[in-house]
Order: sequence, then C-alpha cells, then structure tokens
Amino acid sequence: MNAALPASESSFAPELRLPPGAAPLACVDIGGTKVAVNVLGPGGAVGRRVAPTVKEGAPDALARQVIALLHASCEDAQLDPRRLAAVGVASCGPFVLNQGRVELASPNLCGGLAGAARGLPNDWTTVPLEAPLAQVFAGVRVENDCVAALQAERRWGALQGVDHCAYVTWSTGIGVGLCVDGRVLRGKNGNAGHAGHMFVSDNFDALCGCGNIGDVEALVAGNALPRRFAAYPDAASLLIAASAGETGAAAIIDEICRVMGRVLYNLIVTLDLQRISLGGSVFWHHRDDLLPRLRSHISGHFPALTDGCTLVSAGLQERVGDYAALALVV
Repeated sequence: MNAALPASESSFAPELRLPPGAAPLACVDIGGTKVAVNVLGPGGAVGRRVAPTVKEGAPDALARQVIALLHASCEDAQLDPRRLAAVGVASCGPFVLNQGRVELASPNLCGGLAGAARGLPNDWTTVPLEAPLAQVFAGVRVENDCVAALQAERRWGALQGVDHCAYVTWSTGIGVGLCVDGRVLRGKNGNAGHAGHMFVSDNFDALCGCGNIGDVEALVAGNALPRRFAAYPDAASLLIAASAGETGAAAIIDEICRVMGRVLYNLIVTLDLQRISLGGSVFWHHRDDLLPRLRSHISGHFPALTDGCTLVSAGLQERVGDYAALALVV
C-alpha cells in the first residue's frame, strides 16, 4: 500500500491501494446511521456501497445486509467474493461474545435495550454479526469502530508517532478508542472506550438507547439532540442556527460542548494523554466552531495533567471509517 504522507494536517490520508499481486480485501464500516463497504485491491478501492443501517426484521438482518452489500460490491468490482483474503469490520458497539463470536449490543440498533420509549423499530437485545459473516467470508475480523479508527489514525492520520492518545467520534453515538504506552486498550469484551455511557451531568431529561437516563450519549449524541430540543429537526440544523448567532441555539451548543469537554478532560487526566483526534459527522461538519469550544474546557484546567495534550481534527477526515476497517486487515 502506498503510505507516503504529506505533512499538512488537512491531507494525511494515503491512497487506498494494495501492492501489486496482493489478494483483495473488503472493508466494512457499520454505524448507527449507515453501513459502507469497499473492496480493495492493487487498483485501489472499488465497488463502494452505502446504505442506511437496517433496524427492522430478525436480529440477523444487519448481518444479511452486510453480506448482500459485500456481494454487490464484489460484483461492481468484477471480483469473485471467494477471492477475498480478509474482511475487516469496524462496527459500533458495545459487543457481547457468543461462543467467542462478536454480537452487537448497540443502543442505536437494539430496541430491546431501552424499550419502546426509545423509538427503535425492533425488540433486539443483541445483533449476531461475526458468526454469520464468517460462514460466508474468510478472515473476518470485527473490531469496535473507534478502536479501529484509533489504529488507522495512528498508522496514517493525526496520531502518528503518539503513544498516549485517543480517537473520539461525535456522531450518531459517542465512542472512544484508547491507547496508553503504545498499547491499544480493548478490555474483556473489546468494549474499552465506551465513554459515551459515562454519567457526567445531573441532567436526566434524555433516555439513551442503552437504557441509561442522562448519560453522555443521551445528552449530546447526534440522534439525541433533536429528541431533546424539538425545535431543531436534526443536529445539523441546531449547529447551523448557533453558527448564525441564534441565541437559544448558541446556548444549547455551549451546554453540549461543556458535556463533551468534560468527557475529554476526564479521558486526559485519567490516562495522561498527549493527543486526542476527533471525528464523526456531528463534529466533522462543524469542527471549525466546535473544536475551539472543546479546547476551552481543557486549557487551563489543572495544567499539571492537561498541559501537553492537544485536541485535533481527524487526519483521515471523513474517510476515517474506511481506513478504520482497512487497518484491521492490511
């Protein structure tokens, strides 16, 4: 793979390409909103398919969607799926293990966790993923999406050469990948870094898909904002209104940045981090406004622990999900 990187922070990403003669790989990025797949070979990334994440039907509906998308991607690439050497799957979590295989217990997918009040159109408590994929494809590796993104950012992006770092996504949900002393942290089920389910506020007006009331994800995640602030149909409209100077919207953004700022501060002082890379749709599309606000909740707070740690935008930009899946198998 061509890994020559320019120095500019805004252009870290190398071209997605394998060396001549290398067996093709597949990359799968599963989020609470969409699923994206690519097939990667010496000619680069081909056959990209994107679809809204399935949330209805039997619990294995998501796995069947991924299989169908991968077959369609291979068809676009004129590739026999049996030629795929490996399939890297970067997925939202948390995970539970069933006979050693990953199943998802994601609050943004599984309606059975918080019940009907959360509004998801299913009663799933887990989603089988690794086992059905492994029945069809060779070399399936499933990893938490933020852990995978952390590895991609360390290999190709804004966390290169940094041994004490984190990747944070602010998107449909809130997720974190953690690295201390050069070692990626995973935990007993691969769930280390689920800081979105920490309690950092006494605000109890929001139900998280996990069943918690008032955790970080329930307060500031992209899908939580329109539920909490009904005047704004989605996170983007709220952030745009705040940027335009609407007083009420600006006050809301100040508050949600206070919550996210506390999360980042807690990570820094707990793990003694050097750098945090931030991505995800909510953050990325409004990073010029959000990044200075978040930095203000770190700077000057107990400098003995926070000095020397920087917050930066993801070096792999909007494609961090593609590189995250690739980092699992390349």
